[in-house]
Amino acid sequence: MAASWRLGCDLRMLRSLLGFGGRRGLGLVKGAAGWPAGGGAGWRWLHGTQWLRADPIKILMPSLSPTMEEGNIVKWLKKEGEAVSAGDALCEIETDKAVVTLDASDDGILAKIVVEEGSKGIRLGSLIGLLVEEGEDWKHVEIPKDVGPPAATSQPSAPRPSPGPPVPVPVRKELPPGTLQLRVSPAARNILEKHKLDASQGTASGPRGIFTKEDAVKLVQLKQAGKVTETRPTPAPPVAPTAPLPTKAPAPAAAPPSYPRPMIPPVSTPGQPNVAGTFTEIPASNIRRVIAKRLTESKSTVPHAYATADCDVGAVLKVRQNLVKDDIKVSINDFIIKAVAVTLKQMPNVNVSWDGEGPKQLPFIDISVAVATDRGLITPIIKDAAAKGIQEIADSVKALSKKARDGKLLPEEYQGGSLCISNLGMFGIDEFSAVINPPQACILAVGRFRSVLKLTQDEEGSDKLQQQQLIRVTMSSDGRVIDDELATKFLETFKANLENPFRLA
Repeated sequence: MAASWRLGCDLRMLRSLLGFGGRRGLGLVKGAAGWPAGGGAGWRWLHGTQWLRADPIKILMPSLSPTMEEGNIVKWLKKEGEAVSAGDALCEIETDKAVVTLDASDDGILAKIVVEEGSKGIRLGSLIGLLVEEGEDWKHVEIPKDVGPPAATSQPSAPRPSPGPPVPVPVRKELPPGTLQLRVSPAARNILEKHKLDASQGTASGPRGIFTKEDAVKLVQLKQAGKVTETRPTPAPPVAPTAPLPTKAPAPAAAPPSYPRPMIPPVSTPGQPNVAGTFTEIPASNIRRVIAKRLTESKSTVPHAYATADCDVGAVLKVRQNLVKDDIKVSINDFIIKAVAVTLKQMPNVNVSWDGEGPKQLPFIDISVAVATDRGLITPIIKDAAAKGIQEIADSVKALSKKARDGKLLPEEYQGGSLCISNLGMFGIDEFSAVINPPQACILAVGRFRSVLKLTQDEEGSDKLQQQQLIRVTMSSDGRVIDDELATKFLETFKANLENPFRLA
């Protein structure tokens, strides 16, 4: 009989004979030396009389959002040696949008946590953990050599390179004690050098102690009258500094000059800008880095156009008061969301996006609502807002806002959207302009409502003062797909819908 033989018989029967049960499929792959091997972690192949261990199951950093490039390990929910079933939560990963739970896709035992919790900047596809099948020796599992460590972890950054030899700093000539150095204007300096005079022989009359041209002329006149003798100070020998200047100079013993501005600006340390101790570094989360990147791309690549309108929300306030009496709690922002959705349904040519090549007509009307969180701004989506009632929209906004602040939003709850609404009215902001969130083509910035007295005429033609409750909205639109005329018509239609809330039913 040959010393070695291939597993060419019935696989299920051979698996049963060898005693390797398991819940995973058999999907065969080629093992070492061309031997067939099972795809499951518990499937072994036989060579001679030696049993060889199958490769462990790799847990890689997944892509949990379309814009995700790296993630942070917030917390491991399983420990090494703990049994794991398919669907169990393994760890919490912070993406560029929220904190998402990574679920296990296989049964087994968590053998090795490669990337500890708290690690940041883990690239997509990097190895973060290993699973083995039940019965395997999980304590001696080896990390595969073909998977390198993640690009960045929470380890402290490398120390700054040591600075080179100190750069010599020129030393200004020291004046004798009690001598006051004067600031001389260029015209005065030319006159003094021509007549071999020194500014200290005269009196400075310019602002902040400047020795002016007039002062130099007076000094020349005194010399011609014989009241001032010619003088020229001998230059002092140059002094080479033997050591770099101290970072903090001692306080001078002489009294400060009468003018407030210093004569010479303080000497800075060459080659060492922003040295340690001069600022406090604030760690940026993945969300804030992505926000900064996307805002920069939006303002530099999207041609923003702006249009502003005032809307009377007096009728909305009356409807809201009636709903409050029936214990139905809604906000003005809920009416705005509904009015925007209805307007998009009436004007489908505004319900578009730009994908880099051209405009795309959207088949849905989903309204994004900007929510401020501790980790940054995120925009959960009210699905099919045109078909929802005001109370249903209010309940959806409350639930999604809470999930956003807790970092528990699912990717489908913040990806996409027809148009975004950013409301700063609750913070007392009257008016502002918002940045478009690509690939969306519009964003509506909403200010606070304010009481305004307006002069109107009654039925008899008499003038009277009428109080109005106004809010100011500013729409930022992508000029590539929405021109100024279309944006104006959209705001006019939106204003008519909001000022007549019964249209929103």
